[in-house]
Amino acid sequence: MKYDIPLLEYDPDPKAVVTPDHEHMAMELPERVVFAFLGDTVDDYAQEHGARIISNFVSATKDYPLYVLNHAGEQFGLMQAPVGAPAAVQILDWLIGYGAKKVISAGSCGTLEELDENVILVPSRALRDEGTSYHYLPASRYVEISMTAKKVIELVLNEYNLPYREVTTWSTDGFFRETPGKVTSRRQEGCSVVEMECSALAACAAFRGIEWGEILYTGDTLSNLEAYDERNFGRDSRALALQLCVDAVMKI
Repeated sequence: MKYDIPLLEYDPDPKAVVTPDHEHMAMELPERVVFAFLGDTVDDYAQEHGARIISNFVSATKDYPLYVLNHAGEQFGLMQAPVGAPAAVQILDWLIGYGAKKVISAGSCGTLEELDENVILVPSRALRDEGTSYHYLPASRYVEISMTAKKVIELVLNEYNLPYREVTTWSTDGFFRETPGKVTSRRQEGCSVVEMECSALAACAAFRGIEWGEILYTGDTLSNLEAYDERNFGRDSRALALQLCVDAVMKI
């Protein structure tokens, strides 16, 4: 059906011309994968824990190594996630195509209200202000995060005695288009934080029928509309966030 807005033209057909596993690689990927927006922390963790590279996702700009590690006698995959919904979902769908069924992500977010840096958050739903999710689910304002994954993440946080908040997040493609009007509107709607991928990753996971959840930590702040503060983008939380992901993915 045609619409004036192309993103509303959702096609539920699960078959695409180019499938995520179109390379038909002989790759044994564990069903549990940590897919994290944590920069070099991911590669450092892999090297420190004797990971092996079983494949690479080759993009036009760089290769993303896919690691496999052992944890408590079981294997899990580990991969760095690229920023931005289209790139992140392309790799997540590729991972799912090769066997990923339980995925935990982590990354920083901007705060829309007054929150300190490095506060841990668990999103329960995401506002779909990006384009990628509309290719995986029919149009809606929000997408819900897997309750199973969310409960496991909260279990791990409680085991660490770490305080956290459950939040609604605003996922947007336009980092430099978070205008004062939009920030105010999203805040009034109940969004506490903003990032770029959550709603799209949740939509992809729902479409493919896998469990996916995310741990967020506060980085920059947009709470003062007249004085944006990037702070340190929450970099001090990266190592902890990655360890939390590992513990959570092994419990699903």
